[in-house]
Amino acid sequence: MAHILTAVTGSEADVVPITRALISVSDKAGIVEFATFLASKNVELLSTGGTAKKLREAGLTVIDVSDYTGSAECLDGRVKTLHPKVHGGLLGVRGHPKHEKEMEEHGIGKIDMTILNLYPFEATVAKGAEFEQCIENIDIGGPSMLRSTAKNHAFTTIVTSPDQYEEVQKVMEEKGGTTLALRKRFAARAFSLSAAYDSAIASWFTAQLGEESPVVARVYKPEFPLKYGCNPQQKPAAISSVLNSKLPFTVLNGVPGYINLLDAANAWQLVKELREGTGLAAASSFKHVSPAGAAVAVPLTDVECAAYEVTPDAAAKLTPVALAYLRARNADPMCSFGDFAAVSDEVDEDTALILKKEVSDGIVAPSYTPAALEILKKKKGGKFIILEATAGYDPGTIEYREVYGMTFSQKRNDVVITKEHMKEAVTANKDLSDGTVRDMIVASICIKYTQSNSVGFAKDGMMVGVGAGQQSRVDCVKLAGRKVCTWYLRQHSKVLGLEFKEGVKRQDRVNARVRYIEGDFTPEEKVRWEAQFATVPEPLTEAEKDEFMKAASGVTVSSDAFFPFRDSIDHASKVGVSFVVQPGGSVQDPQVTSACDEYGMSMVFTGVRLFHH
Repeated sequence: MAHILTAVTGSEADVVPITRALISVSDKAGIVEFATFLASKNVELLSTGGTAKKLREAGLTVIDVSDYTGSAECLDGRVKTLHPKVHGGLLGVRGHPKHEKEMEEHGIGKIDMTILNLYPFEATVAKGAEFEQCIENIDIGGPSMLRSTAKNHAFTTIVTSPDQYEEVQKVMEEKGGTTLALRKRFAARAFSLSAAYDSAIASWFTAQLGEESPVVARVYKPEFPLKYGCNPQQKPAAISSVLNSKLPFTVLNGVPGYINLLDAANAWQLVKELREGTGLAAASSFKHVSPAGAAVAVPLTDVECAAYEVTPDAAAKLTPVALAYLRARNADPMCSFGDFAAVSDEVDEDTALILKKEVSDGIVAPSYTPAALEILKKKKGGKFIILEATAGYDPGTIEYREVYGMTFSQKRNDVVITKEHMKEAVTANKDLSDGTVRDMIVASICIKYTQSNSVGFAKDGMMVGVGAGQQSRVDCVKLAGRKVCTWYLRQHSKVLGLEFKEGVKRQDRVNARVRYIEGDFTPEEKVRWEAQFATVPEPLTEAEKDEFMKAASGVTVSSDAFFPFRDSIDHASKVGVSFVVQPGGSVQDPQVTSACDEYGMSMVFTGVRLFHH
């Protein structure tokens, strides 16, 4: 059993004045200004190499560490600060008689603050450097000073990032030194940085041997607290970034919640991939981590304009991104109530005005025009959530998730579905227009971000039915198929002709139309429903619905995994499906292909399963 050391204590102090600081940074952002501040407080500056040179060029007085220790840098700079006068000055316990005596005997001065960054090992690896160069960029002296300073945080201050400089200056101005609370926080961050740095080295080095990494250390930096997690009883809750990485979004307005951000993360990936896969402006409408709708910018027909409550002239003037969101929102407008929106392109005034009149929690987009931002900031009494996606954000190749004490890791599902996946037509009918291929891409990318099992129907560049999270695939088809019927029947002349009373709200009109189509009222419900109309409408009969649906055609269905039986195809035929896209790979593929041939459908195998959990 290892020997456990007993604590070494000295004189307790909350505020420790800074008299000497050691500075050695690879990231020199803000260092001249910070060092100038320290010098103005009569802090003696020790430094090395390029940092010392930069500070002298700024007119600051700097003592080289080699002069301070009396030992020259050697071995190509591998040994600079590994010296008792450095580590003794950092580790000596202030007010401890034995430590004070030994420091005096050996000529060791106290160093109160260390400001450092570590060699850019991960950046060196990312550039594809050779093995030997990567090894040379493994920092030794930096982590040693970091740990020495952090260990002795009762008396010494470790500063590891330019984003800490301002806080140190403020505390020193107010208190005359650093506080114990600050030193503890900075020490904790320093040890986290050290753990992440060593983990990156260990993972890389082991990978060079072709073996699994013996340990994975992921270090997180808390960014902001959340009111609660999925439910009010799930407190505390917070959002963190991986240390030294950005978040994928910046919050421009509002206070996002746990589920808002889950929606935003999935919705943004969906529209980003739709943009890449189709070349068209794209939008999605998310609820509870699945899309209620998704679409790309395809012009509206006159009957669609009537169903979506927009005039043909106004629709013709919409910008592509506004058109895409209008379509996405109208895939299933009842389910989109209170959605989280995402668009692939800059939010302009047209898009903001559409969002303004809808009940929605927030939006994520790459950017916003000033006019659009002003409109959206006023929505929901100023509480509308506005997120700006981080340009060029890299989420990494491997993703992690903790569930019930287990950590799952997997390669991200980073395949982007494009027309290249739509080349293997396996049915007798192999005719696929450009519009059909577009709809296949839209439906497939949409279900990639839908809770599995999932099936999605698309037409004219938009989802018209999404079936999410069912254990049986045919149940997904039936659920989504019901939504397809509703989407079609919203364009029936009797639905378009409903005469609402003045003052009935937009969402109430949406819900009333859906209930009219469904028709299964309770007596009490029907009284309230009829009260919304200037003239109580005649029922939309089952016979009328069936007759109208006979004209349905040109719909595409996509499945996140293979169809195990022909029953899904049989049901899809009832809602106008002409095209099928799925991974394939089932022993029942011949039976399913035969079913498609019977209905004259075209079917494509992509070879890509798209489960999402």
